[in-house]
Amino acid sequence: MKYNPHKYQSYATDFIVNNPIAAVFLEMGLGKSVITLTAMKMLFESETICKVLVIAPLRVARDTWPQEIKKWDHLKGMKYAVAVGTEAERKAAILKNEPVTIINRENVDWLINKSGLPFDFDMVVIDELSSFKSYGAKRFKTLLKVRPFIKRIVGLTGTPSSNGLMDLWAEFRILDFGKRLGRYITRYRLSYFEPDKRNAQMVFSYKPLPGAEDAIYDKISDITISMKSVDYLDMPECVINEVPVYMSPSEQSVYDDFREDMVIKLKNEEIDAANAAVLSGKLLQMANGAVYDEMGEAHLIHDRKLDMLEDLIEGANGKPVLVAYWFKHDLVRIEQRLKQLKIPYAKLDTSDSIERWNKGEVPVMLCHPASSGHGLNLQAGGSTLIWFGLTWSLELYQQTNARLWRQGQKETVVIHHIICGGTIDEDVMDALKRKEKTQSALIDAVKANLEKRP
Repeated sequence: MKYNPHKYQSYATDFIVNNPIAAVFLEMGLGKSVITLTAMKMLFESETICKVLVIAPLRVARDTWPQEIKKWDHLKGMKYAVAVGTEAERKAAILKNEPVTIINRENVDWLINKSGLPFDFDMVVIDELSSFKSYGAKRFKTLLKVRPFIKRIVGLTGTPSSNGLMDLWAEFRILDFGKRLGRYITRYRLSYFEPDKRNAQMVFSYKPLPGAEDAIYDKISDITISMKSVDYLDMPECVINEVPVYMSPSEQSVYDDFREDMVIKLKNEEIDAANAAVLSGKLLQMANGAVYDEMGEAHLIHDRKLDMLEDLIEGANGKPVLVAYWFKHDLVRIEQRLKQLKIPYAKLDTSDSIERWNKGEVPVMLCHPASSGHGLNLQAGGSTLIWFGLTWSLELYQQTNARLWRQGQKETVVIHHIICGGTIDEDVMDALKRKEKTQSALIDAVKANLEKRP
């Protein structure tokens, strides 16, 4: 296929070529891969680089990057190897010594510390820079170790600060050695944040100091560009809908008692929460309608969300519906209800199910956000998404939404959130909104000004 880049794509490519360190925040659907591959081609041709390592989520490494190389006429002849699979398969791929090696992020530590192979890549591309946001993670520490040997580095993501501004430190520490946001997380914290939630000396969270956001954005702006899909693509309209459901007084009482006491008795089984994190997970389960005991058995609390899901599917009038669930007992109960209603459904877990969905053959597709993220295009199969259960992860939330709301979608996208009133659902929804505001502010602050381009 002939590549006729949009103006923003040419701009982004030139930015990568002209900046040895480049943070490229492109929303889903804007063509991160082809932009970067085009820049790599130009750098190869000018003999600026010899070998590139692309680090990506497994499915994206295995499928998306090779597909992109094969897809475009101007990239024909670009030799690459995909280092995924068994250790023997990974080793064989790297030993081919191709100009481009693509590896999944889980194997970065293996490549650098355990493979015994030399790290001789002069350019590294991190697809999904946000997966290096944890400075305590092995992959972060490992890549940091070889960072001095990397001449050029590109960080690609659509979700740069999925959990707020604190994430940015690790991401930019990898990119620029800590030049802009500091070499140490403690210094970054002291400079831009103050304690928020705490218990005596224990600080649980931080909030930005007044003016911190602008200061951070200003620090990174010289090596960062960002673009929103809605600014550059003919995106379909997206309608966000919150659909409330309410438990009965007795059901609400069970929920409230557990929230206050962190322990309840159901069917002679005692269910407790050891700490706040466990409590949060249990409350989310209860908001969805069931909760696990210590033995892993699910106990039913209510069917309010199932009833609303049934109404929403009926209201879709035969249009295909994508349903996002979080807990396994959600999936079990949804499947039981769909079987009762004799509504055909499938689980989004195989290439065949994806193909059937995109052909419009599946009335209801059940998907888990963790398996419906990077590299999945589902816009051909439908335009309605129902969040049965919510996730705290803005990254997974946005990526799941972007499976339908993206370029190529011909219908108005409708995203329903079934929110159980008086529960943690409301807190999660608020948190997602707050995080989104933070991320949007970041993207706006470093947005590429194409008008200034000659």
